[in-house]
Amino acid sequence: MQGQTLRTRPRVYGSTFGPELSERQAMVLRALVSAYVERAAPVASQSLAQQLPIPLSSASIRNTLVELEESGLVEKSHASSGRVPTTLGIRTFIDHLLEPADLGSEDQRRLDRALEGADTTETPRLTAQVLSDQTRQLGFVVPPRVEQLPLRTLHLVPVGTGRVLAVLVAENGGVMQRIVAHEEKISRRELERIGRILAERVVGRTLVGLRQCLEAERERLRGEADDLLRRAWMLGLGACEGDVGEDLIIATRLALLGQPEFSDPERIRGLFSALETNQRLLELLREIARADRGAVRVGLSISLETELGEPALRDCALVAVAYGTPSSPGSLGVLGVIGPQRMDYGRVIPLVHYCSELVTRKLMV
Repeated sequence: MQGQTLRTRPRVYGSTFGPELSERQAMVLRALVSAYVERAAPVASQSLAQQLPIPLSSASIRNTLVELEESGLVEKSHASSGRVPTTLGIRTFIDHLLEPADLGSEDQRRLDRALEGADTTETPRLTAQVLSDQTRQLGFVVPPRVEQLPLRTLHLVPVGTGRVLAVLVAENGGVMQRIVAHEEKISRRELERIGRILAERVVGRTLVGLRQCLEAERERLRGEADDLLRRAWMLGLGACEGDVGEDLIIATRLALLGQPEFSDPERIRGLFSALETNQRLLELLREIARADRGAVRVGLSISLETELGEPALRDCALVAVAYGTPSSPGSLGVLGVIGPQRMDYGRVIPLVHYCSELVTRKLMV
């Protein structure tokens, strides 16, 4: 068997190929990662022998571990004679050796009940907490960009001389607020009439679509518009300016405190700080959503260590999937979990996928 070669499959969640492994190397690496995930400790060859589906001598296991170590897939622990998978070893396991099972019906019912009755504004935060509770990792949700969602209505509220608050409400219940400055004197009655004019043009359009509508109308009716319509264009286009940005909704941090990788208070403090302020992480999540726009099936992304672009996230893994409708630009958000690389991917992946399906169904109601 040692002479046979297992040509690893293309990355299931990526686009490159991993190293070629023999059947024996693949079997030992799979067993090593599984044991390490379960025990959170280096794995000795004697313990590894009990994990293998077929019996191998201790000498054969040690020789195979040496081969894996030379390939950079495992390393020897300094504190014991056991070995642990490297980041490359975990990546190879995920991309080529892992075969996640479908989520069981009991778990599906549990998730269904957890999100039952939640409205569109409650769903993101509740989903983040459900992911955290069910995976014992740190659940997160990035809601869809509100300014790219279809709008339901618009309200104009005077807030002082020369300033109007524009309140735009998306169909999913999300709210955008913009302060629009103006030089002309506008009475409250005129503002109400302008609000009705804009409300007629808002329904079903995104913020981008509303801007295009107003600009096209202004160009078409240039020289023919009365003062009220001209003011409506001015306030409406002012309400379309700017970028709302995105929020990274993170569940209660208690889920990670039980993980041995985060027993150091300084490390956990640095991790939480990075999650709250790290724009690189948000950009990575945006890339995941953008990659799935127009796709037939929303896919999964797994990022490890340096791929996360933040030193405080070293030895961490991120499992994320876009949710929403890929055919509708701007309707996608991202959800998933962050935790140590020593993660039970076989359970986490189907949980994250099912949550994305649940949230998508709620958005489409």
